[in-house]
Amino acid sequence: MHDLNLITQNAEKYKYYLQIRNENPKIIDQILEINRKRKELISTINNLRSQKNSISEKIGRKQYSNEQEKQELINESNKIDQEIKNLEPVLNEIEENLKNILLNVPNIVSPDVPVGKSSDENVVVYEEGEKPAFDFEPLPHWEIAENISIIDFERGVKLSGSRFYIMKGKLAKLQRALINFFLDFHIEKHNYKELYVPFIVKRHCLEGAGQLPKFEDNLYKDSEDDMWLVPTAEVPLTNIYRDEILPADVLPLYYVAYTPCFRKEKIAAGRDVRGIKRGHQFDKVELYKFVLPENSDYELEKLVQDACDILRALELNYRVVKLCSGDLGFAAAKTYDIEVWAAGCKEWLEVSSCSNVLDFQARRANIRFKRTPTSKPEFIHTLNGSGLALPRVVIAILENYQQKDGTIKIPKVLQPYTKFDKIEMHWKY
Repeated sequence: MHDLNLITQNAEKYKYYLQIRNENPKIIDQILEINRKRKELISTINNLRSQKNSISEKIGRKQYSNEQEKQELINESNKIDQEIKNLEPVLNEIEENLKNILLNVPNIVSPDVPVGKSSDENVVVYEEGEKPAFDFEPLPHWEIAENISIIDFERGVKLSGSRFYIMKGKLAKLQRALINFFLDFHIEKHNYKELYVPFIVKRHCLEGAGQLPKFEDNLYKDSEDDMWLVPTAEVPLTNIYRDEILPADVLPLYYVAYTPCFRKEKIAAGRDVRGIKRGHQFDKVELYKFVLPENSDYELEKLVQDACDILRALELNYRVVKLCSGDLGFAAAKTYDIEVWAAGCKEWLEVSSCSNVLDFQARRANIRFKRTPTSKPEFIHTLNGSGLALPRVVIAILENYQQKDGTIKIPKVLQPYTKFDKIEMHWKY
């Protein structure tokens, strides 16, 4: 949640941020008006309390001439007390309304983010690796899966509905191997500490991470207990130091965690309907950083390279894209997407989105640090990125490593994890 004072002092700047995000800047005027009413009401209540205190002081010091005057003072005090009781619920409602509106205001936009309305105006920063060459027409992964019976789409739908599927045999093991490879790689090569976090969290965790209230319709929840399935490990990772003050000398903190992710993928009809590009359940290894504010820009660049190192190890062609203002996520101030080439689909697939969130999540979750034991607490900066997201890496391997005989070659770096070097025909049933 944004600092209300900063919005009040920099209203036009915040309107500009909303405008270049394709959001309605009038919400800032709404915040200012509600805040004005809040301040007026606080002033009224404080004046009433001052009057009540003055009367109580007179009564306490017996500054009255007779019992009738004393009773009049008591009556006046009771009347003021009732006025305060009547106004306090109104103030509480106004403050709750203000808080809810502030929770729906996205993050600011970093100065070096390109201004644009949609993904069409994102900027390709660089591309690395070569697209694979084939002496045959490469197939999309759903045709590969059908030909060698490694994904059961029909029975996945039978179990859970559209956008669910069953991976079989060696493909299931490849998925598991990738998760372990990602975790080991970031722990051993990049010094991340592994955490195993809950897959179900409380509402305040989603508010802290910026998922609620904005994306409530896209999340799975248990309404009775107000518990939520995580849409990403970013949510629990954001909140592990909620309401805490860290010493500066422990920063930066790098964490890596695997979770399944659950999202109601509400997308346009007909988009990505083939294959496993979009599902309501998928696996992801998440990278997360808690850093000093002055270092967060550097840490973002490093985070991107940490994620790219995985694709280099897998020898996959990829590119890094800087998102424009209109394509930024709600919590992000600056984001790089990492996209891998899929030779069968003939398209770039996002496998990581690395973001500098600045102090946006830290303010919502109240995560602070002290530079010295006597320093004033400051809000920490947080960053997050996929390292990497499945199943799109699986798609890239299936499509880029497919062979003319229909088998799939396994990248060398994964073979110690899979214990096999290729995927061939699986059982039909």
